Amino acid sequence: MYVCGITPYDATHLGHAATYLTFDLINRYQRLSGSSVHFVENITDVDEPLLERAERDHVDWKSLAQQETDLFCSDMVALRTFAPEYFVPVTQIMPLVDEMISQMKSNGYVYSLDGDLYFRTVPFLDALPISVDEAIDIFAQRGGDPQREGKEHPLDAVLWIANKNDEPGWESSHGFGRPGWHVECAVISLRYLLGPNFLKGDLGRASLIDLQGGGNDLIFPHHFMSAAQVKAATGQSFARAFVHTGMIGLDGEKMSKSKGNLVFVFKLLEAGVDPVAIRYALLQGHYSTDRMWSQPILDQAIADVSRVRSVLGRNEVAPTHHVIQAIADAIADDLDTPVAFEHLHTWVLATESGETGGSTGEMGRALDSLMGLAF
Repeated sequence: MYVCGITPYDATHLGHAATYLTFDLINRYQRLSGSSVHFVENITDVDEPLLERAERDHVDWKSLAQQETDLFCSDMVALRTFAPEYFVPVTQIMPLVDEMISQMKSNGYVYSLDGDLYFRTVPFLDALPISVDEAIDIFAQRGGDPQREGKEHPLDAVLWIANKNDEPGWESSHGFGRPGWHVECAVISLRYLLGPNFLKGDLGRASLIDLQGGGNDLIFPHHFMSAAQVKAATGQSFARAFVHTGMIGLDGEKMSKSKGNLVFVFKLLEAGVDPVAIRYALLQGHYSTDRMWSQPILDQAIADVSRVRSVLGRNEVAPTHHVIQAIADAIADDLDTPVAFEHLHTWVLATESGETGGSTGEMGRALDSLMGLAF
């Protein structure tokens, strides 16, 4: 499982948190089902937003990246997500990027433009999830440069950026510079899931990895480009499944940096909010849907968590085995957390009504194992 990680130029907001909780549920379920899970996540610790903020705030970009990465890890621990097997900074894999670009170049998918290297997307456009015109518009909004003169096609993505304006750079066989966004994830996912011979692929598998995940804003261009570049380098399909999470809004509006309405996990924790309540609230909606956050939603989650804790503190509770099975079935059904909570709430009501015959220990362990909710 490869999940696209953070660009550490700012703190973890609730949209980030909701995404990583989704893949934590998948990780937990697969492990409970007996699977051996290899989970890799990247850190895009050199990129335009990071460099721009470092320059704006007159701080060292490396220090800023480390500071925000540490804060992210602290937030994820508080929210009780399983750490990835490998959590890989882009700055540590430059020789691997060099190697993969060279492979794509030898396969005929790379061309040079004023010292920058570009990826030829035309052979892969049949797999576009949207029209070419739509893709060009979105590409311009999400870090692409469709209007650059000299490109063979507007959707060609940069692989290697020649150094300019004293920005950070690395020596490579392609000159001094740094990689483009999409190739970084392609390299990290393959190297840390397939091993040192990652460019040879794995002819024993129809797809090289099982799952590629991230927010639905990554469907295009990021996940499309990464998959295309993997195919260009290895000749094989990248992922068997692509899983995308919905966006989190605030009080009826899109949550975004430009609007200044981001809700940060660490701020909630500093205010004394129970991290279990944050996790509980974020899991209320289905992972794939765009949904809202508000103070009433958090307040309700805080009240629900208190109520569940109270019930789990009783000596006698309603029967638990069938409830645990129902919750597990809901998680198995495309992570249907709303239905899982319905079963939990029904059980709480049954216990409060005086039903007995269950095990508080069994229920507590199940909620922790399946949903990461430690009461």
